Order: sequence, then structure tokens, then C-alpha cells
Amino acid sequence: MATTKRPNFLLIVADDLGFSDVGAFGGEIQTPNLDHLAYAPSGVRMTNFHTASMCSPTRSMLLSGTDNHIAGLGQMEFWGRGRDPPVPWSGRPGYEGYLNFRVAALPEILQDAGYYTCMSGKWHLGLTKERTPHARGFDRSFALLPGGSSHYAYEPKKPDGTPVFAHWASLYYEDDQRVETKDFPKDFYSSDHFSKKLVDFLSERETNASVKEKPFFAFLPFTAPHWPLQAPESNIQKYKGKYDDGPDVLRDRRLKRQIELGLLPADVEAHPVISSTKDWDEMSAEEKAWSAKTMEVFAGMVDRMDENIGKVINKIKETGEWDNTFVIFMSDNGAEGAIVEAIPMTGDVIKKSINKHYNNDYENLGNRDSFIWYGPQWAQASTAPSRMHKGYVTEGGIRCPAIIHYPGFAETPNGHITDSFTTVMDILPTILDLAGIELPGPNFRGRQVVPVKGKSWIPHLLRKSPRVHDEDHVTGWELFFHQAIRKGKWKAVFIPKPKGPEKWQLYNMDKDMGEIHDLAEEEPEILDELIKYWLAYVAEFGVFL
Repeated sequence: MATTKRPNFLLIVADDLGFSDVGAFGGEIQTPNLDHLAYAPSGVRMTNFHTASMCSPTRSMLLSGTDNHIAGLGQMEFWGRGRDPPVPWSGRPGYEGYLNFRVAALPEILQDAGYYTCMSGKWHLGLTKERTPHARGFDRSFALLPGGSSHYAYEPKKPDGTPVFAHWASLYYEDDQRVETKDFPKDFYSSDHFSKKLVDFLSERETNASVKEKPFFAFLPFTAPHWPLQAPESNIQKYKGKYDDGPDVLRDRRLKRQIELGLLPADVEAHPVISSTKDWDEMSAEEKAWSAKTMEVFAGMVDRMDENIGKVINKIKETGEWDNTFVIFMSDNGAEGAIVEAIPMTGDVIKKSINKHYNNDYENLGNRDSFIWYGPQWAQASTAPSRMHKGYVTEGGIRCPAIIHYPGFAETPNGHITDSFTTVMDILPTILDLAGIELPGPNFRGRQVVPVKGKSWIPHLLRKSPRVHDEDHVTGWELFFHQAIRKGKWKAVFIPKPKGPEKWQLYNMDKDMGEIHDLAEEEPEILDELIKYWLAYVAEFGVFL
């Protein structure tokens, strides 16, 4: 590029978006803005991008460049907070339940380097004032602190005035001040408001001459399409009847489309669907209609999210800085296949509360006072060919869509597709590399911080390197005692009972994307080597088992 100005960054995160939910990744949902990024000559689709298996661990890795067991989210915050008796991992370093101060957060680094930093959306990395985005390097921020909430800020109360779902309360902060939902506009909808606030923050930069001189880092982490599935009726109506054939037909259609787009090999073998819910063919007509409607609402959420991404892009174009803006779009984990009422310890309470305080009649699905999810079969239509969905360290839980757009890259008609193995930990060093900023540490802002573990994508994106990580690179995953370790093409997985066989399984990921053919008995030496790497990973990152 001719300009010598440091690049701007727009980092967009979808919440529980499946691999094929975006049009450019094989989906039927209308996502023209994301598709335009992907198919632009300087667009890149990453088909081998990996996250953690759930949301806040991924976010801690994204903003720290290291493993979630180091960054403070070794376990989901809700499963450690306030338990009586305390959970065994409470008090352990790396299990604080918030983005800890052993890491230098990406916005802190960029802020110190002279960037204007702003965010709007889901935080999920701390619930107190001293752990807000404002406290971790954002000049301007509007944030939902917990992991989710009603997309319409609808909060039924108990007789004592407390929210029905206390841990899902609408806890919002703007900068360092609490914002009450009673002060929200009457037409509040999460995706709309998040994009509006980010546009406002970018507009503020335009009106301040000293700030306008700074490049910007804009972070837009949506809560969509995380349950409860809710969307404006105009978006839902676009998909009326589109899912009446059921999830298996959708799955086959998307797999075919992914092959046509060059995202999957023609001989790909998809993992069979695993579900404890009633099969489509066993459902009554009413049950099918209700299930299909949940998918229509989900599609409406993704559709609306894409509309709002377009608003932010248009704002950047209005400022004349689009050609100097590096865009990353990603999902934080695989599609959500959980049956919420089956969640251990809390599922029955959730179900009773929903029945009492919400209206889940067919005609009302997707409205502000509904509370629904779509279940494992629709989720696996999205994660195919991969095995399972969010919550699992199999590929369905951790292999996510990622799109990059930057005019400084080599151009390819209809964009470039890379299948190089990458992880969410790579994003921090990638951004710093492109910005010309050194990696932090070991002393940062008066505290000791850990090294960054990720690796910059820039040489690969510039076509100077055939891959990001070499064949000897090792990556580990663990959450809820589900374990995985990968070196090159080999991946070992341990899923405890009752979800799995409670033994190590071995897969050749080059030949078996679906993790179907367990080679543990055929390749014992490879499995033994990977287990040794697993033990080293546990020791290095302080994993509690």
C-alpha cells in the first residue's frame, strides 16, 4: 500500500455461529456484507481456524494471545463462582473467572502504542468495574459484562424484585459507569444497539482532531446468535418455510455447497449426527413446525447481525479509511447444540422458570418474551462435517469460520481460501505484527506478564509462507475435563463419560476431518507421543484435572 499510516483494525466476533451459517461458508442465510468481505479480491476465508470450545475461554485467548488456562478462564466463570462447597479449582492461578492481570490485553497494548480503542458488545471477561473493558484498555466501550442476556433487554422479575435468571442479568457498562436497561431506547435490540454504539464511538473520533490522528482498533463482539433465539419479525419472515424439510436435509445441502465452494474436499466424510432428541421423522407436524420456526429465528438473528456489520463498514468507508482497515470476522466456538433444560444442576430450574415467565407459543417464537434454542440436530447441520458442537473439543466445537479482509494483501478473484491450521491465539500477534508493535513483556504497565503463545498470520497472508504453524507445532484444549492435543495432522481426543468413551482416541485430520476413524490401536506410538505432549501441556498451562 502507498500509505505509511498504521492500519486500523475492525475485529468482529459472532456468538455461537456455526461453521456453515454464513453464505460464503456454504449457508443459505443472507449475509451479503460478510460475503462481500470474503469474496473481495483481498478477502481470505480460513477453513482451519480453531477456538476454545466455549465463549469466555475463547475471548480470553483472543485478547491475550495465550491459552485460556493462563489468561484466567481455565473454566467457565459461572461454574466456579459462589459454589458451596467451593469447586476444586477455585483459587488456582488461571481459573480466576476473568481476564487476569498476568496477561497484557490487546486493547491495553494498542492503547499504549497510540491507538484509539473502542468496543461495543459482549465482554464476558469480568463482572466488576475494575474488570470492565474500560479497565483493560478501551478508551470507549459499551459492554454487556456477563455471557448473555435477552436480546431485547426483557427481564421478568421474581416477587422480591430480583431477575428470574440472576446470572444472566442485563449488566451493562458504558466506560466505567453502570447503565440501566430502563434507560435503553424502546426499540432496543442487541445487534442494532451494539453496532450503533460502535458507530457513535467512531464518529466521536472524527470530531476530535487529536484523536482522529490516531489509528483505531474497533471491537464488535455480538451476542447473536446465542440463545435465547430472538430477532425482529422482518428478518425472521425472510426464512419462513425454508427449514420445513428438517435439519438432515439442511445438513446435506450445506455440505454439498461447501464442496462446490472449494471449502471441503469432494470425498469428505461427515461425522454422523449424535443427538438425544427426537428424530425429525418421529416428530408430529406440530413438533416439526415448532422446531423449524426455531431455525427460522436463528437465521433471522444472523441476517440482522450481518445488516449491522454493514452499518459499521459503511461508517468506516464514510471516513475514507476503509482501504487502510484490517478486518477479522470470527465465531467464538461451534454452533450451540445444548438442550438448555438438560444442563446439569440448573436445567430443571431453567425449564420451570421459562414455562412460568415466558411465552413460547408458536406464533410468539422469536419475540422479546420468548426464550428458545434450537438443539443439537440443527447445530450439527451447521458444524458438519465436523463431530459434535459447542462444548466439545472435537472439531464441531472448536473449528470455526473466519474471514479476513485487507487491501494490503495479494489479490485473488473471489478471494483466497486457506486451510492452514490457525488458532484464536494467533490474532493478537497478527494485529501487532501488522501495526509494527512489539510483543509485550515480561514487564508491562508495572506488572509481570506471560509471553504470547500465538503466531502472526501476516507472512502466510502475504503468501510468503505456505502455512502459519509448522508440522511440529502442538496445541492443546481442555474444558469441562474434555481434552485434546494436536501436533500437525494428528489429533488425540479424550471425552469423559457419559458424553464419550473415556479413553484417548486418535485421528488423522488430513484424511478424517469428521473424526470418525479412531486409529488409537493402529498407531499406538503416535498416540503415546501425543499423550506425552498432553502431559507437558497440562504442566505448562496449569490445567486442573
